[in-house]
Amino acid sequence: MELYSEADKTIWEEKYMPVSLKKGQKVSLTKGNPGLKNVVVGIGWDINAFDTGGDFDLDAAAFCLTDSGRVSDSNDFVFYGNLVHPSGAVQHMGDNLTGAGDGDDEQIQIDLSKIPANISKVAFTVTIYDAETRRQNFGQVSNAFIRIVDETTNQELIRYDLGEDFSIETAVVVGELYRHDGEWKFNAIGSGFQGGLAALCGHYGIDVA
Repeated sequence: MELYSEADKTIWEEKYMPVSLKKGQKVSLTKGNPGLKNVVVGIGWDINAFDTGGDFDLDAAAFCLTDSGRVSDSNDFVFYGNLVHPSGAVQHMGDNLTGAGDGDDEQIQIDLSKIPANISKVAFTVTIYDAETRRQNFGQVSNAFIRIVDETTNQELIRYDLGEDFSIETAVVVGELYRHDGEWKFNAIGSGFQGGLAALCGHYGIDVA
């Protein structure tokens, strides 16, 4: 006996199943979730068996950007050395030094209602700490993902699995939240950089010297 019809199943999936994105896809976060305010951005990864023998210390970060695509202030860079944005809108939940275990390896809390008006985009990145010395790169990292969870209901809204298309990169722009016509949307980017955190900082207008 079938308890649920196909129509019921479709309605349930549309309401409760996370949207799984591919590289380059964009989706509205708030259109189907009116009143959405507090979200958690979880980022995770696994290390391949043929790594360099040392721990991989991957670091998630958030760059709060203006319409220019750059930060207006160094405090707009939220990472393990600056855990909370001055507005309170973006908070890094702490550094995971090894990436061991299942689920999110690092998390960033976002309060959409507190994001300042001059910030139109929040870019989420992952870099490998001390990658050059440890001879490590994203070709040795697998199963990397980013997901966005409604903190109130603990419901996963969006998930983007990055795939295995990296080799020598030491930094990745995973995705970004951005404002568009009064909505918050998410863009699955998955773009790699060489040069680690310094290259990312330069890209977003932060002087690392």
